[in-house]
Amino acid sequence: MASNLWRNGAHIKEAITRSNSLLCYLQLNKKPTLFAFGGCMNGNGNIPLNVSHCRCKSSGRDKGLSSLIHPLPFKPANTPDDINIGAELTGSLKKDDLLKLLNQFYRRPEIKKVATDGGLDNRLFHQAYISFRKFCVETDQLPVDLHVIISDILQGAGHVDDLFPFFMRHAREIFPHLECMDDLKKISDLRLPANWYPEARAIQRKIIFHSGPTNSGKTYHALQRFLTSKSGIYCGPLKLLASEVFHKSNDAGTPCDLVTGEERRYADPENEPSAHVACTVEMTSVVNPYEVAIIDEIQMIKDQQRGWAWTRALLGLCAEEIHICGESSAIDLVKELMLVTGDEVEVRRYKRLTKLTYLNEAVGNFDRIRPGDCIVCFSKNDIYHVSRELEKRGKECAVIYGGLPPGTKLAQAQKFNDPVNSCKIMVATDAIGMGLNLCIKRIVFYSLIKPTLTETGEKEMNVISTSQALQIGGRAGRYGTSFETGEVTTFRREDLGLLKEIISQEIELIEQGGLHPTAEQIELFAYHLPNATLSNLIDIFVTLSQLDSDKYFMCNTDDFKFLADMIEHVQLPLRVRYVFCCAPIPKKQPFVCTLFLKFARQFSRGEALTLDWLCRQIGWPFTPPVTLADLVHLEGVFDVMDLYLWLSYRFPDMFPDNQLVRDMQKELDLIIQRGVINITRLLKASESVISSGTRVDEDDFEMKSRSQRIHTREGELLADDTDDLGWKDNVSSHLKNVSSGNSAFESRLTSAFVQAKSNAQNRDIKLGQGRLTTQLIKQGIITPEILNKLQEEWSKAEKNDSDDGGSSNGAGLKRKRSKRKARR
Repeated sequence: MASNLWRNGAHIKEAITRSNSLLCYLQLNKKPTLFAFGGCMNGNGNIPLNVSHCRCKSSGRDKGLSSLIHPLPFKPANTPDDINIGAELTGSLKKDDLLKLLNQFYRRPEIKKVATDGGLDNRLFHQAYISFRKFCVETDQLPVDLHVIISDILQGAGHVDDLFPFFMRHAREIFPHLECMDDLKKISDLRLPANWYPEARAIQRKIIFHSGPTNSGKTYHALQRFLTSKSGIYCGPLKLLASEVFHKSNDAGTPCDLVTGEERRYADPENEPSAHVACTVEMTSVVNPYEVAIIDEIQMIKDQQRGWAWTRALLGLCAEEIHICGESSAIDLVKELMLVTGDEVEVRRYKRLTKLTYLNEAVGNFDRIRPGDCIVCFSKNDIYHVSRELEKRGKECAVIYGGLPPGTKLAQAQKFNDPVNSCKIMVATDAIGMGLNLCIKRIVFYSLIKPTLTETGEKEMNVISTSQALQIGGRAGRYGTSFETGEVTTFRREDLGLLKEIISQEIELIEQGGLHPTAEQIELFAYHLPNATLSNLIDIFVTLSQLDSDKYFMCNTDDFKFLADMIEHVQLPLRVRYVFCCAPIPKKQPFVCTLFLKFARQFSRGEALTLDWLCRQIGWPFTPPVTLADLVHLEGVFDVMDLYLWLSYRFPDMFPDNQLVRDMQKELDLIIQRGVINITRLLKASESVISSGTRVDEDDFEMKSRSQRIHTREGELLADDTDDLGWKDNVSSHLKNVSSGNSAFESRLTSAFVQAKSNAQNRDIKLGQGRLTTQLIKQGIITPEILNKLQEEWSKAEKNDSDDGGSSNGAGLKRKRSKRKARR
């Protein structure tokens, strides 16, 4: 092992340096060993890999039930006006004698043993005793029966153990779960999840497993059956894949609808549901019957966060034929799960359609990057660094990473695939592993280490798995493209041996599918534990849950609980709270989380979240990004709009402007596309930030509040500090500033917002109450016709400026920069 550590020390050092991580997971010789490097890098940047500088990382244990249960607060109910019947019968009790008696009760080992049988472990027993002692000492009038028993014991007419029934009565009051433990265990019994879907169990299903590597045609064959069926549903892992099937199906003459968490699109102009549906796997209907169903990328059933969706689709789809596409590693698990359901399983194996070669030589330097290459990185920092190095060498590249909007990803993919476009190099994360059809000749792994989520929810830097390496590497050499022969290599020579070792290993078999508590189960828990928080209910459910560990595992709920804790103080019904916490948002973006909290607060007040309200929160309209921080911020705003759309399909009355927000999101997508196209320019603008030691990364990027530039549309100016008498001069000045900027984007944003305002006003939605033009129109100073005239004049000015060469790269940009400097 020591020799292996020294042999791979160079790439480990670079990986740690680039990721700024202290954890590195070495998967060598098929024996995973986890090391934590604690400040062990010397002045030369080398890592002395000896035992004194390495330690094993403990995995940790799941919390016990007692650590999740919190006693209800005890408040003594003293009523001095009532007669103390206990004292009348047996006399008053001395506090000192009572405390001695209670201490004697607590020290009895027999009492602790019986309490354990009653559901009180040592921790709960101690908490119950403290509360019981407080109850006995601080209550002026004890219950008559308890008062009499204590008096008898103090007078020698009873035994201290006689207090136990009263102690347990009090324990059940502060620990309600003791009364309903059997019910809670029944609710959280997940050993037979197949029985949750009676519609699927009522029919005989045939499972056809299409197994094969990337680019083997397995999904193609499944889709052919989907297109010829009377009715069907496609369940994919990404919105891009579902959208692709949606378009392919309709183009082939098979009407198909699109259903994702944020979007509903119908093939029928009258919005009548079609017989075929393409959806993301979380949106799979387990009630509607279909002739054919497709579950794509079945190996995702092992995913620690989303695996439950594949398990649900596999067990719950009500379809005569279910076509499963994915790795062969999931075949045995599918067969085992179908033994319980009684469904027939047929396996069809496919071979790769094109040749794929793993090269024996690494790239070595950026000068050897050639057209058709895709450099795969696993962090934004690497994306930025590689893009900058290629730009220095005059090599144009397309950029794709997970945080980009779908439209931007598609635009970058089309740019790379276009044979007449000069861009022939791709820089991407493993987001290209599925969902995008790319014309790649050679995959170049810039690194082989990526952050992964462990079973305990911890994030570790881990060598990519064999499955991941094959999935990403297999994107090279796609059938039917100009590069039908693919190649795979690494950027660094020291990584080449590790890549060969990774791909030489067998893909680890998938043994378990994910499960997740449903809203109905949590509601039943809340009925029995009305004082528990949603996060606490989840913890208790997971702790008490019983499942067949040979076939299933409980998906990680940390993200769910993070959102639950964030809005715990907001007054929301439990079901609404549960739905909010299921929202797919990046919890590491403070801006997105802040808007999530504002959404919940606005909802709790019963106030609709209108377009105008949303625009005020996100500071719309926006200008193209100038720095990387601007680009990251705009990506966060896009996620906020996704959140709005996601909630709008669950609470349409409270989120009424989904179509207007979707239009606005399309415009933002175009702005982000411009930022990605000019990413090297953004890098230059951000050099001062990076050189100061601040990292612009999704893991530690700290979003700060930034004042938006005063860019308004249609001649609108904020009326807070504006003199009505000078409005014409202000408008003229503003139009001049705008016309010297990025005209195409400004125009599109303007038309979208004007249309949004018009539609909203037609529906009596109050928009722009603080804007000067609205006030001027209301006061009759100007008319809508005059406003339209101003817009026409602005359009002409824009056109003239464009004809004069005032593009973003010419004089217009210089004027805009000079004005920006003047404002600063």
